[in-house]
Amino acid sequence: MRPQGGGTQNSPDEDVFAAIVYVLTSGCAWRHLPPCFGISKSTAHRRFLIWSRAGVWGRLHRAVLDELAAHDLIDLSRVVLDSAHVRAKKGGEHTGPSPVDRGKPGSKMHILSDRSGLPLVVGISGGNVHDSEGLKAMLAGLQSRHDPDRGRHYKPKKVHADKAYDRPDLRRWLRGKRIGVRIARKGIDSSERLGRHTWVIERTMSWLAGYRRLSPRYERNPRNYLGFLGLAAALCCYKRLRRLTT
Repeated sequence: MRPQGGGTQNSPDEDVFAAIVYVLTSGCAWRHLPPCFGISKSTAHRRFLIWSRAGVWGRLHRAVLDELAAHDLIDLSRVVLDSAHVRAKKGGEHTGPSPVDRGKPGSKMHILSDRSGLPLVVGISGGNVHDSEGLKAMLAGLQSRHDPDRGRHYKPKKVHADKAYDRPDLRRWLRGKRIGVRIARKGIDSSERLGRHTWVIERTMSWLAGYRRLSPRYERNPRNYLGFLGLAAALCCYKRLRRLTT
């Protein structure tokens, strides 16, 4: 039997990873981490901060996406972009007065998915930042990813988004990238017609909402919140990989 102890640098990475996933899934505070993991709350929290600072969660997400791509399980015939408001309990960077939550501090989760709803890129911004401001960064984040072993580049054919992204400069930018534009036009396109292709992103948001540490946001440092968000996206992708390849 391994003692609980005060946490050491020798705690196995597998045990620490399992504890971090538990915190992400349950939404519990670090101090409420159950002793069954065999590590202290300080060890789990410290290792999470170290791994977040090192960009481990983003690399994990990319590794799972590369494995999905190797099995031809990513469909870039269209990608879908959307965002969701998250209340920020403790404030911090990338927060702002939320227009949908009576001006309380909040953030936005930005999600870019493939045609089937797999989260390809995730990001955060202040709650008062307009949705459309995230489009270029999210698309650039997708196109910067590639598989050097196979020469595979992640370039979408079309982008679907709601009316919040209806800006002439964004349409021109996408066309300049040779990406088809399927953004709902204000006062012209109906929400029902748009929903035929964008319902998948709503399902993706629902998947992510199942990771209770994401909402509300407790992390003051945006890097740590983005770490949890990246880990949740990686887990969503890994579940799809396991289901379709086993």
